[in-house]
Amino acid sequence: MRTIALIAHDNKKVDIVSWAQFNRETLSRFRLIATSHTGQMIRQKVGLEVEMVLSGGEGGDTQIAARVASKEIDAVFFFVDPLTSMPHDPDIRALMRVCNVHNVPLATNLAAADLIITGFAMLRES
Repeated sequence: MRTIALIAHDNKKVDIVSWAQFNRETLSRFRLIATSHTGQMIRQKVGLEVEMVLSGGEGGDTQIAARVASKEIDAVFFFVDPLTSMPHDPDIRALMRVCNVHNVPLATNLAAADLIITGFAMLRES
């Protein structure tokens, strides 16, 4: 079973929840890991089972990066707020770097997320 990580900055949590609701059926076929606040919202509002790590600011981004490096995560959906500075920006950059180093798909916005989830759905159908 493929594993997907879900992360969203505070101003993007509504977007990731809406996206997850729309893609609920497809997401239900994956093992989901999320930072704590994002995971709680997806559990409560979408009804999907989610393994939660720490919040991003407490090291959750780093925990997910470690799992990407260990080849435990197949894609990362990280809805970022490009207009807000984050105090844990070095952790965010490290996660993005690890995705690039290990060739793991990384969606940082809705359009990229739609393309990646559609691609995974097509892989499962074939």
